Amino acid sequence: MTPIRVDAATVEPVSVAELRLYLRLDPDDGGVEDDLLAGLIAAARASLEHAARRILVPGLYRIVLDAWPVEGLLPVPLSPLVALVRAGLAGSDGTVTDLPAGLIRPGPDPVEAPCLQCAGDLPDLAGRRIVVEVRAGFGGDGPPLPAPLHLAVLRLAAARYEHRGDEADDAPADAARLAAPLRRLRL
Repeated sequence: MTPIRVDAATVEPVSVAELRLYLRLDPDDGGVEDDLLAGLIAAARASLEHAARRILVPGLYRIVLDAWPVEGLLPVPLSPLVALVRAGLAGSDGTVTDLPAGLIRPGPDPVEAPCLQCAGDLPDLAGRRIVVEVRAGFGGDGPPLPAPLHLAVLRLAAARYEHRGDEADDAPADAARLAAPLRRLRL
């Protein structure tokens, strides 16, 4: 099971204005490097999402399953898990029939142990697939982004701006140290 992001990130955890201020860039330069800064912020966020195993921006994700989860519990690799948007069965023609409300619901700990629980009489799949859409990520309707992760995105993007291929830097180690207390562990 691999969650697929259905929508693109519309907002980054650090704004270009914040990064410009952090870097002490000239406010009268006309924003000539704003596209570069936006790209550095997106790359820093993606790196930290991988390091912390957390989703730093809100998004909609789709999960497709071929069978019902064993014992009715489906661990979801999206933290924090904010809400179940839709659950249904997809036929071979692609049409999705919604499942009754309450049949699938988020588990009790959406941050440290995100999962979906299946309860009640589960219908026979009969060649259909289970389609689940969830909202996940910090910000938006989810919990606010923890300050250490915000700072880590800011520092990593700033380090990438300052060291654009001219010398090695220790920014990945610094960002990893900031993200370490919030990193989800695997068993």
